[in-house]
Amino acid sequence: MTTLIFILLAYLLGSVSFAVLMSKVFGLADPRTYGSGNPGATNVLRSGKKAAAALTLLGDAAKGWLAVFLAIKFAPHDAQGLWLVALVSLAVFLGHLFPIFLRFQGGKGVATALGILLAISGWLGLAVLGTWLLMAVVFRYSSLSALVASMAAPVYAMVFGLQPQLVLASAIMSLLLIWRHKSNIINLMSGKESKIGKKKPVVDQAV
Repeated sequence: MTTLIFILLAYLLGSVSFAVLMSKVFGLADPRTYGSGNPGATNVLRSGKKAAAALTLLGDAAKGWLAVFLAIKFAPHDAQGLWLVALVSLAVFLGHLFPIFLRFQGGKGVATALGILLAISGWLGLAVLGTWLLMAVVFRYSSLSALVASMAAPVYAMVFGLQPQLVLASAIMSLLLIWRHKSNIINLMSGKESKIGKKKPVVDQAV
């Protein structure tokens, strides 16, 4: 019963959309009505309000971190506890992707995944963030950076010696992230994906 409660609460926390909340706070249009239609930080940035986008990014990452941090703090230090942490990680991530408060139409999960990974292991989260930053600086594509960083996450998890339950959770999140970026992959292959800093409101992007 306790496990189910943790999972449910994690999902509900993940379902909180900071893109929608920050847009309301700053008096902006609903992010689902312009650009990519994606309720995430990248789309909020298209509004021109950098503060709203930054707070969306921080909020989405923070909810992932908080859910997993609490699971780690209160879970027993055994195999069962590790499964709880893994399931909570997936629950808060799925909450962001398929939020009950937004009719299951959520964001792509990049920031939330980062928060989850930072809670699981600071070094893991920093390695994934470093990979994203490197790809972003070199290629200037937010979506490509997210795809490469997500694929690297389970590899880093194994390199850092994380338990199999946590490696599995990171691998599942990686696959979900890739799936959520399917339109970006098509745009990248066709040369239609917009680069970071280039305003092109009709093109779908990451986060």
